Amino acid sequence: MRLDKFLSDTTDLTRSLAKKAMHREEVMVDGVVVKNPATQVGSSNDVSWLGQSLALVGLRYVMLHKPSGVECSARRGLYPLAHELIELPKSERLNPVGRLDVDTTGLVLMTDDGQWSHRITSPKRRCEKVYEVTLDEPLEGEAAQRAIEMFQDGVLLDGEEQPTKPAELEMLGTHRARLVLIEGKYHQVKRMFAAIGNHVTDLHRSSIGPIALDETLAPGEWRHLSEEEVGSF
Repeated sequence: MRLDKFLSDTTDLTRSLAKKAMHREEVMVDGVVVKNPATQVGSSNDVSWLGQSLALVGLRYVMLHKPSGVECSARRGLYPLAHELIELPKSERLNPVGRLDVDTTGLVLMTDDGQWSHRITSPKRRCEKVYEVTLDEPLEGEAAQRAIEMFQDGVLLDGEEQPTKPAELEMLGTHRARLVLIEGKYHQVKRMFAAIGNHVTDLHRSSIGPIALDETLAPGEWRHLSEEEVGSF
């Protein structure tokens, strides 16, 4: 790895600022001042800036219980960003594995391992995502059965050319349901219920594939995934 990239990966320096730091003789490799940003360094090298030894953080895998009012985005908008809740170095490099709307709560997986993320989000994977839904209007009896069949057959959403893939709807009460999806269209859950004349008032994601939201995590809390959880994808 180039020295300037190593510095940008392990400090708050951009690659441009890293080059300036090297020019000021602030950077050492194995005890020797190095000014060339293209110098190659690896795990066997001792790299320091202003006398502080640096080390790459490695790949991270995190489970977040996302609260309402938090965006799964890399760009700041009107709301706090999901990565800002993760108290880890360079948390801005943690990307959500499938986003949730700002007002949707529940499980968000975050990582800086792009290949692992792709294995989960790839359409070929058909990864199941489970949502707990609260509805504005009651859905029961024959109407509920029609909705179950309609969701299983696929719903042609407004503005889409292809119907949704088969989804499993289970009614938990007159206003509560569990929905299992294998895809992730824009606002899909809300749009599916809108297609049957109902409105989602509360939406919570409880699992992604074999990984379920840790019940001990309060909204806004996070933890590292276990080796078993990481290896499940």
